[in-house]
Amino acid sequence: MAMQRYLVDYPRLSAETLAQWAIVPSSVASDALNRCQSMDSRIKPMVPGMRLCGQARTVVSMPGDNSMVHHAVSLAEPGEVIVVAGGGLDDVALAGEWVVRCTKRRNLGGLVVDGSVRDLHEIRTLGVPVFAKGAVSRGPHKNFGGKMDVTASVGNVPVNPGDVILGDEDGVVVVPLYLAEEALKQSLALLERERQWTARIEAGDTLVEVLGVPPLEIVECERV
Repeated sequence: MAMQRYLVDYPRLSAETLAQWAIVPSSVASDALNRCQSMDSRIKPMVPGMRLCGQARTVVSMPGDNSMVHHAVSLAEPGEVIVVAGGGLDDVALAGEWVVRCTKRRNLGGLVVDGSVRDLHEIRTLGVPVFAKGAVSRGPHKNFGGKMDVTASVGNVPVNPGDVILGDEDGVVVVPLYLAEEALKQSLALLERERQWTARIEAGDTLVEVLGVPPLEIVECERV
């Protein structure tokens, strides 16, 4: 399989818009998207507290090969997030210290891998947001092939170049670019509603009152 880069054009979001997305938790974004678009629950930050926000550059790699990952981190623009469809293979690391160093040096937004990574000590030290299923010492091969900037299935969610990628300790959510404007409005509205809920709970209201949960049906039991 050749190594191929597809030339695609998509709108680049403004720094102001991305700054708004950066305050949206992944859970809120998923709620705004009909509680969908969440990647596999095993894809988590490799360092607790890491957050991720940026537009996607996608990679589809051959199993156990990270050639296209190297191309992607060399070609992506500052702030963009490399999203790797590794097929869920978790016994070969598709990224490690050198990929992460290049990601940092080129000021990319971070890395999401549907699979494993390695060199966790260096990842912690470098501070680049890296999300994956786990870590393993076994490294990848090179030059078997892959594709860049195509539709990719990552964590059981389709990802297209330009989609908004949000990551935090709850996981990773993909906001399709064509839905991003409306989804941002809904997400910000949900955040405001949650602030109001918090205020009511702190004031003494119950969750049933705050969320409007239907009342209980009372069932009388006969004495035996």
